[in-house]
Parts: sequence; C-alpha cells; structure tokens
Amino acid sequence: MADIVGTVERIWRYPIKSTGGEQLQRADVDARGLVGDRLFAVRDGEGKFGSGKNTRRFRRMPGLLQLRSRCPDGAEHPELLDPHGAPVAEPTAFLRRYLGRGDVELAREGAISHFDQLPLSILTTATLDWVRAAVPGVPVDERRFRPNLLVRTPPGTRPFVEDEWFGSKAWIGDALCVEFVRSSERCVMTNEAQQDLPHSPLVLRALAKGHDTRLDALATVVTPGPVSLGQAVALL
Repeated sequence: MADIVGTVERIWRYPIKSTGGEQLQRADVDARGLVGDRLFAVRDGEGKFGSGKNTRRFRRMPGLLQLRSRCPDGAEHPELLDPHGAPVAEPTAFLRRYLGRGDVELAREGAISHFDQLPLSILTTATLDWVRAAVPGVPVDERRFRPNLLVRTPPGTRPFVEDEWFGSKAWIGDALCVEFVRSSERCVMTNEAQQDLPHSPLVLRALAKGHDTRLDALATVVTPGPVSLGQAVALL
C-alpha cells in the first residue's frame, strides 16, 4: 500500500555547486541524482570546493550565493550568471576577479563527489512554513535550504514530517523511486544572503533550538526516472 504524502511543487537544480540554482518543470534523475546537479564546482589550488563553510573538503568563498547557474539544453557546460543575472562568457576568469583569488577554476566532478552528503534533498512546505513562523520578519523560502524537490504537503501536516519517512521508500510519479535515509545537518549557509534574501543569523538559530539544526530528507535513488511538477509522492 502507498500513502500519498504530497505533490512536487518545485524542482531545483544547482549546476555549479554553492551558486544559486535554476527552477525546472521536469528533470531526469539517475543514480547520482538530478542529471547535471552540482556537476561542476569552484575548485581552488588545494583541491577544495567553494562553499559557504570550511571543512576538510570545502573552502568558504563568500559571494558565490550571489551568482546563479543553469544548464542550457544540449550544453556540455553550465552557464554562470553574474549578480545581475547576465551570463558570464569566461567563468574561470570571472570567478578569479569576482572572488579575488587567482587559484580558482570551474571544475567538473571527478573522483571526489561535489555533494555534501546524499544525491537528493527533499523538503516539505510544512517544514518550510514552520521556519517562516519561527523567524517572523526574515524573508525565508526554500532557496535558503537548497533542496532538489519542494513537496507540497496537505493542510495540517506537522512540521519536520520528513523525519517519519526515514527508512522508507517512495514513488515520485510513475517511474522514480527513492529511499529516504536521514536529514541534513544545517550550517551557516542557511543564514547567507542570496539575491533578494538578506543575511540573518536567526534562521540557523531557530533550527538549532527547534530541531537540532536538522532539516529536510536526504534520499538515495532506487529506480531512476523523470520527475515533473505536480507528481504525487507516494510513501511505501
């Protein structure tokens, strides 16, 4: 038996890691995740990837979230957009000027994954509404949390309902099957300014107090397939 827990409201792809992404009507999903998602990243001379945080694999590079990226149909490389939304002709040269670093380049994924954790991040509107209520006066939408899928849940659905899905599989539409594993542990990137969203430390603070800094459902791909807006998410 399957229990329909929501419908796909928005689909997001981030062709260049740690930049703003693109909304899609439809996307193909393979074992790696949304095709083209985070396939490229900004890499420095030490091999670390540009991010909103410093870790063993990532280097904090302030300003990346003010940029956006998209995958033109049929193109082998993503398009980088400047803070005004204009396409950049030479991404590596632009990034070096923009970041003030001569050692960065736009790099395709190789042996080391560009993903922080698992292939897919799925967030519900019930949880997103909780965050909005927890930080009144701070503009919040799903871009702060960079999910691949925003799922519209029925009225009355409790926030963080994603926690109940861990260990279960779900069909999204007729072809795509995923398995929910765990949630993401959120970092300062949720506070960062991007496009029309201002910087605010209140976002991460609210998550830390209300849900141990965890938010979303991370999933692996069981059966690859397409995903489209409006498709049902049926929990098995």
